[in-house]
Amino acid sequence: MADHDEDRGYLLDNRRAEAGVRFDALAEIFNPVTFRHVDRIGLGPGMRVWEVGAGGPSVPLGLAERVGPTGTVVATDIDASWTSGIADGTIEVLTHDVVADPPPPGEFDLVHARLVLVHVPDRAEALRRMVGALRPGGRLLLEDADPALMPLICPDESGPEQRLANRLRNGFRELMASRGADLAYGRTLPRVLREAGLADVQADAYFPITSPACAVLEASTVRHVRGLLVEKGLATDEEIDRHLAAVESGKLDLATAPLISAWGRRV
Repeated sequence: MADHDEDRGYLLDNRRAEAGVRFDALAEIFNPVTFRHVDRIGLGPGMRVWEVGAGGPSVPLGLAERVGPTGTVVATDIDASWTSGIADGTIEVLTHDVVADPPPPGEFDLVHARLVLVHVPDRAEALRRMVGALRPGGRLLLEDADPALMPLICPDESGPEQRLANRLRNGFRELMASRGADLAYGRTLPRVLREAGLADVQADAYFPITSPACAVLEASTVRHVRGLLVEKGLATDEEIDRHLAAVESGKLDLATAPLISAWGRRV
């Protein structure tokens, strides 16, 4: 998702070159989790899926493999530039705002959004639209981060490099919150799905504590928001350079915020 006002909207907008690096890292970290849930739900040939806030191409492509040539994947995002090249007979790509625009036409067997609603100020309206797009018996799968559940990017704060990493992560969370992100939203997903009228609600959490992809994600994220961290007095250029060098060294055990996955069925 993206916003063309530099002082508002989604902090990590898709227009920046770092977005592609972030999409690849997020895919490596979270795609196994997402598709484990998709397969548990039972997505199969001929089904219709709405992928909300698709970002990069990996999730729509994985969904398309499962629904096959007789199915449909509608991939939407405010900035659809990263998915425009994958449109074909199965995948439809639309520029779309889940809060401001009506849902794509037709009913869906599955609606999925990953790392989307945590960033949307009017997340209740977005949820209402996604639930309304489900056919009876259709499933909603929401996956969102909960940075407040584990605020440290280095849970093992064993030295000055780790303490600096955690301080910069705190600055990044301040920037997110200033754009309307709910840093404790992930934990609410089971409740909000039940309150939306869905049945058979279940949820779990995934918390990667260290991996090469976590380091790639951290470096690209810091580079993405570097100017704002300095402008807001949350870090100096020297501190950011020192942190990026520590990330590059491979000596930091870098985590990501826990990903909460919740799913339910429209009755």
